[in-house]
Amino acid sequence: MKFLECAALDRLNDFLDNLNMGERTIKGCLEAYSCKHAGTDKKLSISLETEILDYLGKSSDTDSSSPDQTLLTRTSRKTLVYLVLTLYHIYPDYDFSAVKAHQFFSEESWDSFKQIFDTYMCEASKEWAETLGGTSLLDTLFKALDEVVKLADCEIYGYVPDSEADPLQESGAIWSFNFLFYNRKLKRIVTFRFSCFSNLIADGLLVDEMHNEYDEEIFTDMDI
Repeated sequence: MKFLECAALDRLNDFLDNLNMGERTIKGCLEAYSCKHAGTDKKLSISLETEILDYLGKSSDTDSSSPDQTLLTRTSRKTLVYLVLTLYHIYPDYDFSAVKAHQFFSEESWDSFKQIFDTYMCEASKEWAETLGGTSLLDTLFKALDEVVKLADCEIYGYVPDSEADPLQESGAIWSFNFLFYNRKLKRIVTFRFSCFSNLIADGLLVDEMHNEYDEEIFTDMDI
């Protein structure tokens, strides 16, 4: 997967980089990737494909029910490998399992994505309207995505894992979403991840650290 510089996404990334909303901070990031293998991608893609085939083999040997139909075709397996490779690039310190990741991918429509966006990014949308005006945040996002991956030809996937498979869980996010917009013809993927963090928790941790430092100073000055 090769990272692509896209000016259409830069304005959105600048706005969503660290949006302080008082008690909460919203962070968002859009990245575009070519599905051409780069670096260790080829070796990793072979490993992921082998993992999927091993899983299918074991499923057919041990389970009378047929394995997940979406993994049986080569095209579907290839799509899954691209999606997981993209996750590896987004979260390079996290070890993804193709089979486990598959359980958390859901195919979405623009309408279902819009519903989630409107629900969780309403404060960000208001801030965009107040500070930048003009075209709404969602419409600007639509235009940027359409410019990079042609939304009419896109498959949209949501990655919503459980806590054990969520790379953002350790970062203390209140909520987080990962969407991948995949254009099979262009062999291109745009990822959009957005999350929310509590400033109150962060401030509390900071206060605790200050108290600890203050206590250390007191005990250093005391004669024991």
